[in-house]
Amino acid sequence: MAPEEAEPKASSDESVMQAQYLRSLSSFEGIMLAQIEMKKQLSNRLNWTMRAGLILLGVIAFSILILLLTLSSQINRISDVVVNINGHFDSITTRMDRVSQTMASMEKRVALMGAIESSTAGMDDEMSKMLTEMHSMKKSVAGIRGEVSVVKDEMAAISSTISGMNAEVGIMGREMHHMSQPARSLNRIFPFP
Repeated sequence: MAPEEAEPKASSDESVMQAQYLRSLSSFEGIMLAQIEMKKQLSNRLNWTMRAGLILLGVIAFSILILLLTLSSQINRISDVVVNINGHFDSITTRMDRVSQTMASMEKRVALMGAIESSTAGMDDEMSKMLTEMHSMKKSVAGIRGEVSVVKDEMAAISSTISGMNAEVGIMGREMHHMSQPARSLNRIFPFP
């Protein structure tokens, strides 16, 4: 059988106890210094993280400011285009009023032509009167032709106005595409889920 190991006993020598005390004190001091160094490193990391976060927030705030300024300028452009479109619609309305007035006068003259036809059916024996009525009727038809040419001119003006309005709508489409470009760029940088 192997001999039993003796239990370690604390030395009662004062110098050994002093050395053990100093060794344990230096170990405790090393542990405390290591903890202080660890806390210092952690606080440095926290400071750098906070600085980076503040810089990132500043960049985001600046980007939002640029985006808001861009949007406000684009909204001003859009409002100007809408005001121009309203002006074109007003001119179209006035021209349509003119066309309706011209059509009303044409209806009156066409109604006169019906009265002339009914009166010519009962005036077979009065050829001379019919000739004078034919001259007045020619004048009325010439007036109607003049009114029709006026209507034709008004329709040409309406067509040119609509062409201008189509051009304005095209410009507005290009401006909307131009206005959405910063938002698309921002979406490439910070994609939304």
